[in-house]
Amino acid sequence: MSTARTLQQRRKQRVRSQLRRRGRGRVRLSVFRSSKHIYAQVIDDQRGVTMASASSLDKSLRDALKSGADKDAATAVGKLVAERATAAGVKDVVFDRGGYLYHGRVKALAEAAREGGLAF
Repeated sequence: MSTARTLQQRRKQRVRSQLRRRGRGRVRLSVFRSSKHIYAQVIDDQRGVTMASASSLDKSLRDALKSGADKDAATAVGKLVAERATAAGVKDVVFDRGGYLYHGRVKALAEAAREGGLAF
């Protein structure tokens, strides 16, 4: 019998392997969701460099948000990471949802990043 943790790790590995096959050298927008905050990074795996990042812990967002663990926070983080990525010269990314389902906060972050100018 598999635990929820091992199922999530298997989903994460499956998503990452699909991204490697279909990514064609594009940078990766990676999402991490904890119970209190949400984080996003734009990572260039070929060079091993984080090009842009944002989280609900950023000073510019912390005061404006009621909680770091709701859809409003995810939307704000998505817009901020898209803004920082375009400033770094990144337009096309592949979305790495990790082991999380594309629902709720992860979906809100992705849609806000798309509205902010990232294409995936």
